[in-house]
Amino acid sequence: MSTNPAITQRLVQVAQAAAAAPSGGKQAVYAAACAELGLSRATLHRHLQKVTVKPQRKRRSDAGAVQLARDEAIVISALLMTSHRKTNKRLMSIGHAVEVARANDEIRAERTDPATGEVTPLSDSAIARALRHYNLHPDQLNRPTPAVELKSLHSNHVWQVDASLCVLYYLNARTDSESGLQVMDRDKFYKNKPANLKRIEADRVWSYEITDHYSGCIFVNYVMGAESGTNLAECFIGATQKRDDDPFHGVPQILMMDMGSANTSGLFTNLARRLQVKTIAHAPGNARATGQVEKARDLIERSFESGLRLRPVRDLVELNAQAQRWARWFNATKIHSRHGKTRYDQWMSVTAEQLRVAPAVEVCQALLTETPETRKVTDFLTVSYKGREFDVRGVPNVMVGEKLHITLNPWVLDAAMVVDTDADGNEVLHSIPLVVRNEAGFRDDANVIDESWERPADTQLEANRKEVERFAMDASTDAEAEAKRKAKAVPFGGRIDPGKVIDQAPVRTFMPRRGTDLAPSTTTSRTAMPIRVLSPFEAAAELGRLGVTMSREKTAQLRAWYPDGVPEDQLQALHDRLTVRASLRVVAGGA
Repeated sequence: MSTNPAITQRLVQVAQAAAAAPSGGKQAVYAAACAELGLSRATLHRHLQKVTVKPQRKRRSDAGAVQLARDEAIVISALLMTSHRKTNKRLMSIGHAVEVARANDEIRAERTDPATGEVTPLSDSAIARALRHYNLHPDQLNRPTPAVELKSLHSNHVWQVDASLCVLYYLNARTDSESGLQVMDRDKFYKNKPANLKRIEADRVWSYEITDHYSGCIFVNYVMGAESGTNLAECFIGATQKRDDDPFHGVPQILMMDMGSANTSGLFTNLARRLQVKTIAHAPGNARATGQVEKARDLIERSFESGLRLRPVRDLVELNAQAQRWARWFNATKIHSRHGKTRYDQWMSVTAEQLRVAPAVEVCQALLTETPETRKVTDFLTVSYKGREFDVRGVPNVMVGEKLHITLNPWVLDAAMVVDTDADGNEVLHSIPLVVRNEAGFRDDANVIDESWERPADTQLEANRKEVERFAMDASTDAEAEAKRKAKAVPFGGRIDPGKVIDQAPVRTFMPRRGTDLAPSTTTSRTAMPIRVLSPFEAAAELGRLGVTMSREKTAQLRAWYPDGVPEDQLQALHDRLTVRASLRVVAGGA
């Protein structure tokens, strides 16, 4: 029954009559009211409770008191929390947790009657009240932790990026009837039919959303396949480029994202370092930190993707064209609740210093795989890189002969970059300009003869060398050190004696060693040297030096006697033999 002012007034009168009725007379008042209003007794009492002011109940004397000790409450709370699923569903009840803890002698959970001394176990409701009293109940512990509000300083200061699987859609072009964006029918692709899901896995559509944290500008790009470093790099490069009718572009200083394996791949990490973009991740389980890009996904689903059923697209190119058309309209017309402007209007507050114009797409793609190359510093403080010469005089602590890591400079075409590390191990980039030479091959900034003899500023190596020279010559200036050197002054003012280390060495005394006398009959054996074998030519030459007149006949005789060569110790015997034979022939001829 719906009440109106007249019925409400009548109910108030019935309540007053019942309150004023003598003992046992209330039932007659209620019966008459039921007959008058056409209500059952239960309905009448329900309505009377709404118009009756009840007296405040007296508070129990033990209200707010708990009998469970806090250390026991922690045990019970820990059991309950460990049984929680990630969905915050509690698998273990309070009663069961108390039973398990009591069985393992972890808690007693009991109360003692002060009048009788009787000890009774605490009820589950009493334990639940105690857990809430100590703020240890799982319903309390599972509440969100306090959040802090994060702010960015200006447009393009911080971007957020996230990849989302479009669970409702996939692109399929196997047949004309199936081409275009398809809706994943639950009856075909629900979880108990993995084969159907596997069949279209490569055709599923992923989207990358990028938002500018300061203005809220949204950039969306759809890709095929899966989340990967290549797809992330493609989306990021596209967002940084200047697009027609879209003011949102440039390279951010900070990129916030989920540090998954795809986002931390070597390709994208290399690109971010070379563009001097700092990548940071939110704490695990704290997706609230990138809530803006999560909200962008929700806006895309409700405002853009919801209309794809009414206007289907046939391929990825058309899908991205429509998505970016929607993003331009949304960023330009929809008011952001935080700053009260359109996203484009807020982004346009960016200054020239804050807007870092991105290199061309080709340069950005080259930076994905660009690896710094090692180059040696020449005597003129230059390095060669990719067939060109670059000036490294502006690099801190550069030295001749030092090896530097050189890479592309994405911001200046006629420059390169030196990749260095600071004291904390962080990567530091130094831009180095191209050396410009005139038609004669001289540097444009070279000193002109007889006009300028100015030397480059001292490197760390030269500064250290001069410091060492001043110390060695006991001088306070470079000129004084040079003068003392020319005057052949003794280094260190003669105070260093190189022989002092010998004077200060401890004197060592050596014990004499016992030896063995050499016996007179002892002979020294010698190893016989092998006898040299001479060739016939060498033997003839030696015999000539010994006084033998060699002839063709003697040489032939020598070859016949010694076909394997003449032993050197046989030369004297051979000399005598040849000489005697010649003498005998002379005597015989005379006879």
